[in-house]
Amino acid sequence: MSIRLRALSSILALTAAMPALAEPTFNRLSTFATIDNMAGDEDHERSSSAEIISVNDAGDTLVYSDSPLGVLGFIDITDPAQPKPLGNVKMDGEPTTAVIIGKRAFVGVNTSESKANPSGALRVIDLATEEVVTSCDLGGQPDSVAKAKDGSFLAVAIENERDEDVNDGAIPQMPAGYVVKLPITGDTVDCAALQKIDMTGLADIAPEDPEPEFVSINGKGEIAVTLQENNHIVIIGADGKVQSHFSAGAVTLEGVDLKSDGKFSFTETQENRLREPDGIKWLGDDMVVTANEGDWKGGSRGWTIFNKDGSVVYESGASLERAVAEIGHYPEGRSKAKGIEPESIEIATFDGTPYIFVVSERASIIGVYDATDPKAPVLKQILPSGISPEGLIAIPQRGLLASANEVDLGEDGAARAHVMIYDLKDAAAAYPMLTSAGTEKLIGWGAMSGLAAGDEPGHLFAISDSVYGAAPTIFTIDATQKPARITDALVVTRGGDAAQKLDLEGIATDGEGGFWLASEGDSAKLVPHAILHVNKKGEIKAEIPFPADLLKGEKRFGLEGITVIDGVLWMAVQREWGDDPKGQVKLLSYDPESKEWGAVRYPLDTPAEGAWTGLSEIVRHGDYVYIIERDNQIGAKAKLKAITRVALSELKPAPLDGDLPLVKKEAFRDLIPDLHVLNGYVVDKVEGFTIDAAGEGWVVTDNDGVDDSSGETLFWSIGKVE
Repeated sequence: MSIRLRALSSILALTAAMPALAEPTFNRLSTFATIDNMAGDEDHERSSSAEIISVNDAGDTLVYSDSPLGVLGFIDITDPAQPKPLGNVKMDGEPTTAVIIGKRAFVGVNTSESKANPSGALRVIDLATEEVVTSCDLGGQPDSVAKAKDGSFLAVAIENERDEDVNDGAIPQMPAGYVVKLPITGDTVDCAALQKIDMTGLADIAPEDPEPEFVSINGKGEIAVTLQENNHIVIIGADGKVQSHFSAGAVTLEGVDLKSDGKFSFTETQENRLREPDGIKWLGDDMVVTANEGDWKGGSRGWTIFNKDGSVVYESGASLERAVAEIGHYPEGRSKAKGIEPESIEIATFDGTPYIFVVSERASIIGVYDATDPKAPVLKQILPSGISPEGLIAIPQRGLLASANEVDLGEDGAARAHVMIYDLKDAAAAYPMLTSAGTEKLIGWGAMSGLAAGDEPGHLFAISDSVYGAAPTIFTIDATQKPARITDALVVTRGGDAAQKLDLEGIATDGEGGFWLASEGDSAKLVPHAILHVNKKGEIKAEIPFPADLLKGEKRFGLEGITVIDGVLWMAVQREWGDDPKGQVKLLSYDPESKEWGAVRYPLDTPAEGAWTGLSEIVRHGDYVYIIERDNQIGAKAKLKAITRVALSELKPAPLDGDLPLVKKEAFRDLIPDLHVLNGYVVDKVEGFTIDAAGEGWVVTDNDGVDDSSGETLFWSIGKVE
């Protein structure tokens, strides 16, 4: 071989050995709970929110509307990895949108006494003193507020929204909405020069009752307006007069799930679905991008790029929704309505690349598209957000993105409303951690409640719980890939049909290609507590009910995990039943050969006030069983998410009607640091754990099927379990 060829061969070998340079990606950097802006003497259990979000010119202060509290919230993001509270400012009404020009915030405030008698104001806040310095009467209920790129004027959508309890929510419902244009001099608004721009007579649907939803202003000073219920888009010229308008049209959706029936079925077609756009943003000066959420009779589950003349440049159809299903965020309970409901749009250029960000309210995600070619945008990432993101702001000069997530479940002890911050760097995408992308047939999934190991390293099985009870499914996972891949889905059947009346919470292999499954019962729903044996086809071959002695103390929180020890099945019961001493739960045993039941008791950690602790998984490895023990708390309140272990020598079951021995446990791993890896809030349900054929431990969380949840599923390795 010549010197030149040897040199070339060495270069090629070196290149092959070197890791490929990572593309720039967005990853979540930090999370800020809106309750952190509340004063110390306020009721922190009271609902708060983060809806529409904006940023100051320096890019170091975020401002968001919080309608439940009637305030504007401020966050210091000088260090975006450590956002700091700057407090709330009362708005004397319901703030809808705020934008910042110079040292002033301009806030649309809804002061309506009713939907039939709407009113509102534009309040101007001095950022230094946090005082309202000016207030303009808008004459109706404001929704979106936008600022001109040069800061010379504001546009406000006066929606005067319909009352859904009147006439079944049908329009027209007067008074009609309109758009307001307000000139800005420096950072002072000229209320006397307010221009009211009429929108009536334009739309084909209820033309006498336009309901402007969202406004955006391009570099020419033109205003794009969505009339959501009217399914119409209006372009207002720089002179404040209607320049053009067009119907948002309809789209035929293929490969969608149109039934909220507890199972995934992306096989249906929905013809001529009205887009009914919500959010709108200019892409350059001649195209607009809409999020087609729907409200009255429509909602096309996707987003669209229009030319200014109304011609369609790009239509996403159901593509985003299907990509959402692949990462476990599809809200199956919304199938018969509007699916993922794209809510808003943000557009910005980062390092020379134009991006379109699409916010999905129901899936709690942000789709990140490279819009270099507007005719063929490329979905680069799907980012996890909090529950129901409403607003989004890009800060390209700092490489940042921030989302406002409106749902607050604090009164129910669940997740709070959050603002989430992302940064763009040359790094691998941290999310998703588990996906079904790449399968020949789309596999929707969620609510992972148990894990089991197959015969090969990284070969795993997972089970979904009652959220998808119409089609209980065993998923095959290849954890050797990153992100881990769901490669197959096996429906559990009874008599040839998908099995009903199951709440599967545990899975173990039977050594013959089949599985043992643990079903958590619920007598109120006629779901029995049971062990199931299924073959490799998913067919139930045996159902083992609980004996009468065990059911004497029955409560809702039953089996949570199953494992096999020398041919005997062992199951963890989640919480105390009526016959258990306080702070002790049962580990049950069942011998399929002798059909004998037994149990030991397991000591729970003492929960914090208002919380409970319980078990979520059990798996045998070596001389121990490893157990997930957790509290039911979320975010800052979460104190216990852990793996413990019990020596096999401790598992000496006694008859159910006898005195049950109390086992000794030892701490093995605190999972709370692991749950911070995505820089979100700590989720409640760490549900599945297993140890694969190579001795590597794997953990998965349950996203509750995106029901009152951000939809995030964390799936990760804890390394070798020695």
